[in-house]
Amino acid sequence: MKQQLLTLLLVLFVVGGALAQRTVSGRVTEQAGGEPLIGATVIVKGANTGTTTDVDGRYSIRVNNDNDVLVVKYTGFRGQEITVGNRSTVDIILEQNDELIDEVVVIGYGKQIKSTLTGNIAKVGGENVKAMPVVSVEQALQGQAAGVYVESANGKVGGAMRVRVRGVGSINAGTEPLYVVDGIPLSKDAQNTSGAPMNPLADLNFNDIESIEVLKDASAKAIYGARGSNGVVIITTKSGRSGKSRVELDLQMGTTQPTGRREFLNAAEYIELFTEAANNSDDIEGVPYDDPNSWTTFVQGRFRRYDGHTNWEERIDQTDWQEEALRTGRIRNATLSFSGGNDKVRYFASGNIGLNEGVLVSNELEKNGGRLNLDFDATKRLKVGVGLSLARTFTRQVSNDNAFSTPLQLIALAPITPKRDEDGVLYDRPVTTYYNGLIDMEDGQRKVHSLRTLANIFGDYKITDNLGLRVEGAANLYNVRDDAKFGERTDNGNDSRGYGYSAFANATDYNANAVLHWDRAFDNHDLGFDLGSELFTSENTYTLVEGEQFPSDEFKTLASAASITAGTSTITNYSFLSYFGRARYNFARKYLLNLSARVDGSSRFGQDKRYAFFPAASAGWVLSEEGFLKDNSLLSFLKLRASWGISGNADIGNFQSLGLYGSGNYNGVSTLSPDQIPNPALTWEKSTELDFGIDFGLFNNRLSGEIDYYVKNTTDLLLNVPVPATSGFTNQFQNVGELRNKGVELVLNSNNFTGKFSWTTSLNLAYNKNEVISLAGGQTIIDDGSNMNVVKVGEPIGAFFGAEYAGVDPDNGDALWYVNAMDDNGNIIDPTATTNNFSDANFVILGSPLPNVIYGLDNTLSYGGLTLNVRFQGQTGNQVHNGGGLFMSCNACWFDNQTRDQLERWQNPGDVTDVPEARLGYSNGDQTRSSRYLSEGSYLRLKNVTLAYDLPSSWFAKAGVRDLRLYVTGTNLLTFTKYDGWDPEVTTDYLASNIIYGVDFYSAPQPKNIVFGLRVGF
Repeated sequence: MKQQLLTLLLVLFVVGGALAQRTVSGRVTEQAGGEPLIGATVIVKGANTGTTTDVDGRYSIRVNNDNDVLVVKYTGFRGQEITVGNRSTVDIILEQNDELIDEVVVIGYGKQIKSTLTGNIAKVGGENVKAMPVVSVEQALQGQAAGVYVESANGKVGGAMRVRVRGVGSINAGTEPLYVVDGIPLSKDAQNTSGAPMNPLADLNFNDIESIEVLKDASAKAIYGARGSNGVVIITTKSGRSGKSRVELDLQMGTTQPTGRREFLNAAEYIELFTEAANNSDDIEGVPYDDPNSWTTFVQGRFRRYDGHTNWEERIDQTDWQEEALRTGRIRNATLSFSGGNDKVRYFASGNIGLNEGVLVSNELEKNGGRLNLDFDATKRLKVGVGLSLARTFTRQVSNDNAFSTPLQLIALAPITPKRDEDGVLYDRPVTTYYNGLIDMEDGQRKVHSLRTLANIFGDYKITDNLGLRVEGAANLYNVRDDAKFGERTDNGNDSRGYGYSAFANATDYNANAVLHWDRAFDNHDLGFDLGSELFTSENTYTLVEGEQFPSDEFKTLASAASITAGTSTITNYSFLSYFGRARYNFARKYLLNLSARVDGSSRFGQDKRYAFFPAASAGWVLSEEGFLKDNSLLSFLKLRASWGISGNADIGNFQSLGLYGSGNYNGVSTLSPDQIPNPALTWEKSTELDFGIDFGLFNNRLSGEIDYYVKNTTDLLLNVPVPATSGFTNQFQNVGELRNKGVELVLNSNNFTGKFSWTTSLNLAYNKNEVISLAGGQTIIDDGSNMNVVKVGEPIGAFFGAEYAGVDPDNGDALWYVNAMDDNGNIIDPTATTNNFSDANFVILGSPLPNVIYGLDNTLSYGGLTLNVRFQGQTGNQVHNGGGLFMSCNACWFDNQTRDQLERWQNPGDVTDVPEARLGYSNGDQTRSSRYLSEGSYLRLKNVTLAYDLPSSWFAKAGVRDLRLYVTGTNLLTFTKYDGWDPEVTTDYLASNIIYGVDFYSAPQPKNIVFGLRVGF
């Protein structure tokens, strides 16, 4: 009986205790601004119960009675202890401490506070990019993140961009980072047919961006597994917040012009130099190919032709063809946004419209779009959100750099040639030296229309206080239409009474993922797990129709073509299936551990090689939380971290592992023939990376920073290698070769002055060494024989390989090269030996197009309502090859107009100069694979200057205006460089590949933009 009574009392006690328990919930926010604090720990004092706040700063926890005390902690803020009482909702406001304030960073499938990070993630806030008058988000990122190399191929508006995170990571596979916008992976593959390659990311609106995170080390990016080898750029757009509604209008108006110009011969200098060159050639055995008399007679005939008259000797006026190619363009941008919400529903909506006229004639981009981000609490446990973005761009495109119709090739025309005849008609051949590209501007058109739809929907379900499930689905629909028409006088249409084509490219991507989150905080322990799966599919279609024979140039569409001459269509697709997990633990925010793993499968690889495992591990130790450093007056924060991991690369063609057949036509009968040799063993390119880092803060974090050292080895390179001719094929993709990137990164942030006058400085600097370790089957070099860029074992990718120019023989004006004969060990026998025979000069490594140091320096000064931001950006250690030098700087070898430095040519015995004797029709030092046309490519650029004034809000309070800012912003204002071309930031768009870097071939200079802006908030 006693035992039964004891059991009954025990049951009543347990049941009573359970009934006494209840749930308390609320939000944890910061005192200044009311922003939610993500990852704050909330613990019931004296109990083994705790939780952490979610992305909205919300928490939910079980308590036993009214006397329970909640202990709330967040690094950088003063903790609080709050008695629950009889409340079911307890909102907590934390006050900023003098310690390091933690910012929240996006880590891929989640968020984390920076002080507990064990990987390397660079964050750029939306405020740092929203006012910049540039076309693409990559340009805005330039110089703002350590170890992130950003290059505009040229100054064509909306043109291709290159981004490399911690060096070039592959030879034949993709080298761009993975771009993720609100959870949606985006491709950077250009879809346009006409003209130069275009940047698909140019349609993103800067003012919609909340933050940009660049995941750099293996621990940070391994959660993206197969697609993270080259880094991950996560772009998060703005979302609504609870509270008063906000309306913001941003208007910009300004101009754009080239950063630089080159000096070319005027009419008198042109006649002088080419007359001299012809006379010199008359002294050489041989005659012109189409003149029986002499080079002098020949050149005078050309002068008469180019002049369009017969009085070329008396001409004193000239045409500056460079000025015909370049211009000052207009910039117009406007953005209107609405945001707000309450405890149930939050929203952000925006619309934008813009115009950017490029620095080249007939090159411009219009873009407009809209975005809606909406999330709401469907129940106490379920949060649902949707995002929708529509963006449209219209580009007036120009040819790629290697076409006479591209504007900058106008500079090849003789300055003695008038632009138009007496009837106002543009001159063309035979009056002009080559095709007059201005005819394309008048009688041709290249119109590129793009439309992108980004849509995503998600649901966050809180299963328990510690366990949640997020399910997300997204679509990226990208459509590009090219309409091109060339009149009868154009280079494309002069043999066919006009020519035109219409091309349609569609990329359709779908992405779905489900992630289970579990987080628990108890005592000094924080523990969390993520477990998820993801499916990504992509389909690309392409259709092209061509036609010719138009009634007149006024007819612009293919419906008017008398003859449809060609047509084709293609479809291709690929998919990824992934499973991933992540575990994180920290003790007292002092000892940190992070483990992640991902299994990826790709349709691009062989049947038995499709799946690969990508693990990563990282650890951190916050020494400043240890007792021996806790009260150190000098050191306010110190964290050591280390990471290791493997990531992959599958960015190759969709069917490289398969044996393919190509269709053909034999005597009117459809045929099939082998087109590609299969490789069922083809698999992932893998990068193994090791990173050691230090995060620190000094003098109450007046000075803070990061130092990182990393080594990244990429093995099983996806290389397109030669195969024996007996196979019936020439090349095959195989997993061979190794590549290494290693370097050091430094970030420094300082609060130089605080108070009424404030001044902050941020410096980022990165050193990277890129080296090819091995290639296929003992191969030591990949050289296509036409360009200076090669892949050579022991050298960086794209190293310049050619003859070393030795100057000019002072006795006879011949160009000289160093012989550079080598012994069996590869050592140069006589470094002083020279030759005037280019064929006798041995090729050597002449330099690298890749900078070994990139950097950025940012200063912001504020006083009252006045703010000045000055940002410098630069690079050093690289060279640029002027591929057009053999035409424009060839000491009058043919009739292209020459750069003015060719006037420094050799003329008499004893002359000491680097410019050989001018010889019309003969080669004298104009070989392209020579260091003669190689220049120092380092530069320092005044990247951005913004002067802004925030008018006192009290002036407009009665009108409902919350804030009003007037500002002026300039980009690329000054460039300091030894490069003698248009601009040192260049890689010609017709050669751009993983191997080709740093080549200038009539490439447009970067734009210098100045805009005036008004931003008003209500």
